[in-house]
Amino acid sequence: MKENLKSKGWQRPEILLFVMAFAVPLSFAAWQALLNNFAIERAAFTGKEMGILQSLREVPGFLAFGVVFVLLLVREQSLALIALLLLGVGTALTGFFPSVVGLYFTTVLMSLGFHYYETIQTSLTQQWIPKKHAAEIFGRLIAVGSFSAIIVFLLIWLATNWGHFDYRWLYLGFGGMTIAIAVAARLMFPQFPQHTVQHKHMVLRKRYWLYYALVFMSGARRQIFMVFAGFLMVERFGYTVSNIALLFLINATLNVLFARKIGRLIAKVGERKALMIEYIGLMLVFAGYAVVEVPWMGAVLYVLDHLFFALAISLKTYFQKIAAPEDIASTAGVSFTINHIAAVGLPVVFGLIWLTSPALVFFIGTAMALISFLLSLLIPRHPEMGNETCFNAIKNLAE
Repeated sequence: MKENLKSKGWQRPEILLFVMAFAVPLSFAAWQALLNNFAIERAAFTGKEMGILQSLREVPGFLAFGVVFVLLLVREQSLALIALLLLGVGTALTGFFPSVVGLYFTTVLMSLGFHYYETIQTSLTQQWIPKKHAAEIFGRLIAVGSFSAIIVFLLIWLATNWGHFDYRWLYLGFGGMTIAIAVAARLMFPQFPQHTVQHKHMVLRKRYWLYYALVFMSGARRQIFMVFAGFLMVERFGYTVSNIALLFLINATLNVLFARKIGRLIAKVGERKALMIEYIGLMLVFAGYAVVEVPWMGAVLYVLDHLFFALAISLKTYFQKIAAPEDIASTAGVSFTINHIAAVGLPVVFGLIWLTSPALVFFIGTAMALISFLLSLLIPRHPEMGNETCFNAIKNLAE
């Protein structure tokens, strides 16, 4: 395809980003909303099997550094669309394998597409979008994805309450839509040029250490929400598929309403304050999960949990400000791997802890949020190359 940015008014990089952001939740949100009920009802999962499944789901994220080597053969934009195809195929097949092993297999396939897409999307956004607009665009991408998720949750609610559709056809339908959008995007958009040639090897730089630490803690902490918060709703409070879909619908609606505003807030107050707000909020939410006994209070905590995580945009814009332009693609893969180091092992460990004390899992999450808060204090008020941490700022002043 001819490389130019002026073909048609809608054939622009940011439009492609929005199209892909819309396609992802059609599969992933459906997979997530149906998973706990499907796993318990059809595959007889307990917390142990769910922990193993979630660990397997994170393996492709742990291997995300491999995207650097794939880019030797495939351009980033093309790889993003290939990843979308894998996400759609893995989701479409899920309902046809209602067993422990079958669910493990389709989960890994779906996850491979999801994590490679997320890695490339972050890289492309940081490369294509100017720094001053990045926080808002990341917020708009969340809003677009959440709007797509709203459609998914509404359709699942209608399908389970009125149509009584089998899991097999729900997974096939939503996965098929992602596949169709990926093919259409490949045919309708040109290959957009990259302004800076990216490294085609792994990049680990000492000056990015704080970013790596924050990303690591984010991956460890995220497992509490992704794996066990939803499982708590089904196992302890008996939430049905339609209940879970409604809960996800509320989360997605709030993202549509507030994600762009959150992006603007981050641009206004800076990454340091935004992350401090996020981590204080998550400490309170995780402590609440540990002691909650009333179903509606659990739902409120779940919604707040999801909303606080939108502030994690700050991590992406923080890195964009401190990074050398040629490091972005490589570091996107490396940071995803760092994010998933804890994610691969912790769900299994937490699954075993869950069998004895679900509350302890959430108290551990509270401690993780506290560590993240302490790390966020080291972010300077105005991060940039050469001023990556408060230590650099003190050193610069001394000089």
